[in-house]
Amino acid sequence: MSEVQNILSKLISFDTVSRNSNLKLISYIQDYLSGFGISSRLVENDDKSKANLYATIGPNIAGGVILSGHTDVVPIDDQDWDTDAFTLTEKDGKYFGRGTCDMKGFIAICLAAVPNVLAADLKRPIHLYFSYDEEIGCIGAVELVNEIVKHLPPVEAVIVGEPTNMQVANLHKGVAAYMTRVTGVEAHSSKTNLGISANLAAAKLIHFLSDLLDEFKLNPQKNLTSLIPNHNTLNVGLLKGGTALNILPRSCEFSLDIRTLPSDNPEKYMDQYRAYARKIEKQMQAEFEIANIEISTSAKAPGLIPEPNGNAERLALNLSSNNKTIAVAYGTEAGLFQRAGYSTIVCGPGSIDQAHKPNEFIEISQIEKGEIFIEKLINRVAN
Repeated sequence: MSEVQNILSKLISFDTVSRNSNLKLISYIQDYLSGFGISSRLVENDDKSKANLYATIGPNIAGGVILSGHTDVVPIDDQDWDTDAFTLTEKDGKYFGRGTCDMKGFIAICLAAVPNVLAADLKRPIHLYFSYDEEIGCIGAVELVNEIVKHLPPVEAVIVGEPTNMQVANLHKGVAAYMTRVTGVEAHSSKTNLGISANLAAAKLIHFLSDLLDEFKLNPQKNLTSLIPNHNTLNVGLLKGGTALNILPRSCEFSLDIRTLPSDNPEKYMDQYRAYARKIEKQMQAEFEIANIEISTSAKAPGLIPEPNGNAERLALNLSSNNKTIAVAYGTEAGLFQRAGYSTIVCGPGSIDQAHKPNEFIEISQIEKGEIFIEKLINRVAN
């Protein structure tokens, strides 16, 4: 078993679905790094149930490179897996398991390279950056970026290792997540005059959002044909309301995920949505004053935009032997780094087409390409 496979097997065994703690995985990484004499720092969430980790290998001076990845994965609920999702399985030149592609494969490559990094006698540092709750809006990354701005010297580039098939992505959409909570009035379903259905009010709001998505589809950006789809998108992913068939539901809540082009602002559309929600709320309160609609922001991360003559893009194109960049539709913490003044790109092993699905996998050949990329990076910062 290769060292990357050994580490990836361990990482996959930790159930770091975003609703769970990632501390066992973080402790494993801390212990692994400590075994090589490398200290790491944690940035914890408010209740200390989760943590970001960052570590510096080499001299703590300017000009280094940050390798960034997230430790959380998406749920396997209601997915039909052929194998144990939290046990690494090798078959047909692929590694199967939740997070193999998105994105513990990249983390395993970075960790397995630590002995080579130490042996290279680096002239400039390599910083490892591993965050929590990326899958629900880059929540951990917000605090970690703020932390490293304060404590790390300036770097040449940030490489976010999300799956791009080892191509270099310099553009992706921004992501914003919201929760809508509707409060109605319970009553027997035969006496609708005595209550207000929170579900039906929520249905009106969701219909508004569906129409907004239709508007997005009618306005593709012709100058962004490499971005698929090349228009804003939205999704109502979670929906919960009601207690029984014959009770007007008192409460209903649903999530909203908006993906906007990097030059666009989701709040522009949220202002329209909030205005419509206030209209529905007033109609409800005309019957029962206690009815209300609350819209809250869960998370928000900006898009990534191309940087003219960007250090990160030049570096990654050279290391990956690519001669052009691509755009990706999904969001990452790259925009947070870029907003903080760091030259940033996305480049990592695996295909996003395999992420978030049952039987998630990464091709071993992609792991090997990632290893070559990191080895080239080590040689670059050692000279």
